[in-house]
Amino acid sequence: MQVKRSKAEWMRRYASFVVILFVIAFGTSLSIRANLGSSPISAPPYILSLVPGIGLTMGQLTMCMHVFFISAQLLLLRKDFEKRQFTQILVSFLFGFYTDLTMWMTGFLQVPFDMNPLVGYPLRFAELLLGGGILAFGIACEVRCDSLMLAGEGLPLAISRFLKRDFGKVKICSDISLVLIGIVFMFVYFGGWDWKMVGVGTLVSMFYVGLMVRVFAPHISWLDRIFIPEKERAGMQGAVAGGEWGRYPVVTIARMYGSGGNAVGEAVAHRLGCPCYSRLIIDQTARQMGYTPEFVEENEQNISTARLWELIFTDHGIPASMNPSKDDAIFVSQSRTVRELAHRGPCVIIGRLGNWILRDNPHVLRVFVTSDKDFAVRQVAAQLHVSEEEASRKIDRVNTGRANHYWQYTGRQWTDIGGYDLVVNTDRVGIDGAVDMIMRAVKSVS
Repeated sequence: MQVKRSKAEWMRRYASFVVILFVIAFGTSLSIRANLGSSPISAPPYILSLVPGIGLTMGQLTMCMHVFFISAQLLLLRKDFEKRQFTQILVSFLFGFYTDLTMWMTGFLQVPFDMNPLVGYPLRFAELLLGGGILAFGIACEVRCDSLMLAGEGLPLAISRFLKRDFGKVKICSDISLVLIGIVFMFVYFGGWDWKMVGVGTLVSMFYVGLMVRVFAPHISWLDRIFIPEKERAGMQGAVAGGEWGRYPVVTIARMYGSGGNAVGEAVAHRLGCPCYSRLIIDQTARQMGYTPEFVEENEQNISTARLWELIFTDHGIPASMNPSKDDAIFVSQSRTVRELAHRGPCVIIGRLGNWILRDNPHVLRVFVTSDKDFAVRQVAAQLHVSEEEASRKIDRVNTGRANHYWQYTGRQWTDIGGYDLVVNTDRVGIDGAVDMIMRAVKSVS
């Protein structure tokens, strides 16, 4: 359920978006000044702006391109086009103005292409990475702001909804198409390839910007103090899942596959006389979202490396309320369920990023259960009645999926001990020993 926003909050978000848009434009312009190629979305207007005698600036051409994108969204979505997204027209003109302003501001930072390569290339790459980092920070803020979006993101979103196709794949095709259009303009107007227009910087921006957005995103929650009035923040905190945390223990257990983490969690819950939540969270999420439990079980905490790269390349610029990602929807629903369960009373929560979701609860004991690989292989092989080779492959696949899922939503490493209060190795201390250690530690958070 989405919390209804007040007029004051909307005004704050819109005002913030105006500032954030400038940050995005500045990062884009600084990246271009590196003379290593523009980003995919900027390629067509940037290349056309370099054509002698065309009479239009990059910002003006960007406005024209965005207006075309908005018109295409209207044709595709028609009555499903949200009324507030008409403000994309104003956003396009403002972004075009910011583009020209920041290109002027960064003009003195242009790295000459004929500079000594030993000096020029390090400078160009440094400027490219700095510009990309600023752009990524702006995009992360845009997503956190969750009010409007640029037409460059709106069009692939509209296409994905119209064709009922995965947004990530549509966005990749959209970016590739824009680069190809830029290449066509480059050959038509300049007669050949020019690395200053489409080059290594174009490829770097596709990967690096998305990666940095994922790094910034978990660390900008402080922006909510700007977006949301203080009285409304206090009201939301009290309304979400019961307000302040009770003074009772909650144990979260993250576990390597095959380490016996589930058995440890169930035993701890039995000793505490409280419920242990794992499968229940899957079933509750399925009911809330209209998915089958099997679908949620298959997709939650199961992001393959290929899928992770697709997410990095694609959907980092979509505000949360418009994001069509099933992965994000499952995470949001499960996060809400985890917090609700933790507010009911003492409990043990296995997996589901409980340590991260409940990080503001001072009475949570965050446990990571691990084991040596050989121990895990033997456990999985015996449990599933498969060969040790097959068990080893499954362990690697499941652990990779969990690690990717953790990084996707926290920006941190799953196995980083800084995210836990206690790490236990069941291969060394056994299940009972791990339970004893956790029970002793629980006393410190009660």
